Amino acid sequence: MTNSILRRRRNELVAGVLVLIILAVLPLPIRDVYTQNLIILTILYAGLSQAWNILGGYCGQISLGHGLYFGIGAYVSTMLFVSAGIPPTIGMFAAGIVGAVAALLVGWPCFRLSGHYYAIATVVVGEIGYLLFLNWDFVGAATGLYVPFHGENWAALQFRTSKLPFHYVVLAFAALTWIVAWVIEGSRWGYSWRAVRDDVTAARSLAVRVFPSKMAAAAISGFFTAIGGAIYAQYVGYIDPDSVLASSFSVLIALPAVLGGVGTLWGPLVGAIVLIPTSELTRSYMGGAGGIDLMIYGGLIVVIALARPTGLVSLLGIRKQVGGANAAPT
Repeated sequence: MTNSILRRRRNELVAGVLVLIILAVLPLPIRDVYTQNLIILTILYAGLSQAWNILGGYCGQISLGHGLYFGIGAYVSTMLFVSAGIPPTIGMFAAGIVGAVAALLVGWPCFRLSGHYYAIATVVVGEIGYLLFLNWDFVGAATGLYVPFHGENWAALQFRTSKLPFHYVVLAFAALTWIVAWVIEGSRWGYSWRAVRDDVTAARSLAVRVFPSKMAAAAISGFFTAIGGAIYAQYVGYIDPDSVLASSFSVLIALPAVLGGVGTLWGPLVGAIVLIPTSELTRSYMGGAGGIDLMIYGGLIVVIALARPTGLVSLLGIRKQVGGANAAPT
């Protein structure tokens, strides 16, 4: 049994390397800027959704407030760059630490709730954060912040002549979140978190420390979500509360994992590949047609949820892992 687990995990890692190579060469022949942007956003949201999946998938804590950590990451990195001249390659890690601390502060009271009460609490906390930044003059309030351009610069993550460097930045981010999820999945933490997700009472009977497990998952999830927000801020060059803290971001971060397959390594990527291009393309071509784009997008979500309640990865023979040994091979 142990050999089968090791073989499965080795196969997952090999598959991850192959996918990384494919995504690395994917943009090379593409010259269309819109298509390049679409690929970058898809990979970015795959990474963000994997970060959400660490808490919502493996630990079973369905958060609808991750837009708060995303926005905190964007603001912390940008403010450090604007006010102190700290390059985003350093500022993003400071943003990640602040995002992790924010996740711990949110988790401390909210993890005492369960089920839909916890999900509702995260929505409320996210809205509080949005209103706070909307009226906080120090960070630009509703006006927002522009990221100053200091020339083509890897340290500042600023590229105007080509989108290709940003492709590799977001790919590195998504790859890092994937490898962290892969390590967690086979670790003692991963088994403990899945026990908490499946049955809290049973987990306690097995001496699993439930509250610390939730807090650890929240900190890691908040850390990577904030880093994703910092990268996004540099990519778009301008942030305000509506562009990085709106509740829609919390939903968009969670959806790829939910529809791709919650609690799986590949769910966030598969879900992002389907949802993000659909969202962008329908908005681009039908955005002025009386909300038809939203109807198509929403209809797709409903169809997937009804047809594949276990996620799109079930089409590939992958299902949510329960204890590791009985998971379907990838």
